[in-house]
Amino acid sequence: MTEINFFQRPIAITDLEMTGLDPHSHEIIEIGLIVVRQPDLKIIDTLDIKVRPEHIETATPEALKVNGYRAEDWTEAIPLSGALELYAQKTAGAIFCAQTINNDWPFLAEGFYKTGVRHSMDYHMIDIPSIAWIKLRFADIGKVRLSALCKYFDIVPEPEIHRAMNGAKLGHEVLKKLIEP
Repeated sequence: MTEINFFQRPIAITDLEMTGLDPHSHEIIEIGLIVVRQPDLKIIDTLDIKVRPEHIETATPEALKVNGYRAEDWTEAIPLSGALELYAQKTAGAIFCAQTINNDWPFLAEGFYKTGVRHSMDYHMIDIPSIAWIKLRFADIGKVRLSALCKYFDIVPEPEIHRAMNGAKLGHEVLKKLIEP
């Protein structure tokens, strides 16, 4: 197998919606993915999928409020194993990227472990707030949260009810702004 140069690997901009903050007791209920090529960040693939929760009773009310979970909206959701198989296919060889990797990646890692689905993503990860800190540390931005970055770059922010694909799209828009010369 030919090794892909790091700067030629696709980037898998990912956002998840979960039923809480603990990857061991809460669940992924939505995956938003935008796969882009380097160096221009042109979109080459996407995934927008709802995941059927197995233990919605463990969800926190706060999380369900943020992501607007309603059982009737998840009637066609697929099991986590199927969602992760699709995700793994679309992200083969890619670099994981998220608005906060220490929030989304642990849920994916736990999901891959629980389901036995294997991924072949690169071991490197891109954390959008870390790039923002490097590029904007002398700007008057205050925080590097997605909402603050959207405001700074004059990007329409995410609606009050979060959707994983909205988060992935905004992550893509912010990342494009951050890499501009």
